[in-house]
Amino acid sequence: MATATIEMPANLTNDHTALENSNGSIPLPDRSASTTQNPLEPFGQANGTVVEAWERWDRPRINTYRLAAIFFAFLVFGMNDGSYGALVPYIEQDYGLTYIVTSLVFLSPFAGYTVAALFSDRLHMFVGRRGIAIIAPTCKVISYAVIAAHPPYPAVVTILALTGLANGVLDAAWNAWIGTLAQTNQLLGLLHGFYGLGATISPLISTSMITKAHLGWWTFFYIMTGLSALEILTGTWAFWSETGAKYIDENRTDGADRGMTRKALKQKVTWICASFLLCYVGLEVSLGGWIVNFMIRVRKGEPFPSGMTATGFWLGLTVGRVVLGFITPMIGERIAVSAYLVIAVGCELLFWLVPQFIVSAVAVALVGFFTGPIFPSTIIAVTKLLPSEMHVAAIGFSAAVGGSGAALLPFAVGAIAQAKGPATLQPIVLALLAVLLGIWLTLPRMPKRLHEA
Repeated sequence: MATATIEMPANLTNDHTALENSNGSIPLPDRSASTTQNPLEPFGQANGTVVEAWERWDRPRINTYRLAAIFFAFLVFGMNDGSYGALVPYIEQDYGLTYIVTSLVFLSPFAGYTVAALFSDRLHMFVGRRGIAIIAPTCKVISYAVIAAHPPYPAVVTILALTGLANGVLDAAWNAWIGTLAQTNQLLGLLHGFYGLGATISPLISTSMITKAHLGWWTFFYIMTGLSALEILTGTWAFWSETGAKYIDENRTDGADRGMTRKALKQKVTWICASFLLCYVGLEVSLGGWIVNFMIRVRKGEPFPSGMTATGFWLGLTVGRVVLGFITPMIGERIAVSAYLVIAVGCELLFWLVPQFIVSAVAVALVGFFTGPIFPSTIIAVTKLLPSEMHVAAIGFSAAVGGSGAALLPFAVGAIAQAKGPATLQPIVLALLAVLLGIWLTLPRMPKRLHEA
């Protein structure tokens, strides 16, 4: 956790009379007994007062560059997740697949997310944030380069597991790091706003490449390969000093704390938030991933405007994360998220029950807007309800389980669509919104301010 502690010597108290001795002089602190101490541990708790100063996005200065690198990483992350909805109809057509077989592109990353959930904290200890900034995007470069070569469909499905591992590790690491900074709510809103921005532009880019430039669906991954290579450079430079040894020094007080993932998993909050994110991310990717197919086959839209509905959904999500990210802390995460989910249910009912293309396009954008701030609000809940030393492990596990939802639930939607038709998307989304509200209300009461003791 990124904090700094300042010791107030015991002989300097709030009582002004204690500042002067009998001769009227001001005593100086005793420097004869200096000790070396972990900078994360409070100094002189028995004899003095501790003032804790949280790092900011612009202090120290390197944090500005780190934040920029993380925002770029989440832009690429969002482009990955947002591309599926636009590409699925063309992958299905290219390989001659059924809904359920096409859905394997969602299921495959589950293996990678599972590994990320179990080993995120340990990976931090071995290679630090610098290693994560190198290893994760390198995995994506390999995966995207293979897909860009237009291999047989089984190879596409297999290599996407590597993408899931990379995104699961990055999701956990960068959410946890921002959770240690001041103004976390706003910063997480911006972070996930960049994710939404990437998810907004990728359907636009990929649909235009396919329908306007008449390129193969796989050519979109040339772009993803180049962006992931750039992500390696920016992340490595920004986090070069963040080694595994430094991470251990900053986040461990003694050897007994090394099983932090195990400790975090014993907390009810961890499991509630993990279950919540599994449903939420599954909802998000299911709707964004199958909306184009729904608009083409159920609303009878043309390919290009149908592809733009995915852009509208992700654009709504992006704007919601940025705009509502500043409103949420004013009314509290618990009340705000509950209200957002209730409004999203109303928008989803409008989407489902009014069978017009324009109404559906507007309604799905509004669903995106009101569900947008939910992921960052969940990360805030973890940082408020759990001790700071558990943040990386708990957030890492919850985010990775959420990524698993991005694999499992869209696959389930495809399987149901295979049996019952694509119109089943809407009642599934409505049911998920109701489940989310129920899970959210089981969280304990949160303190008003982040990092509140």
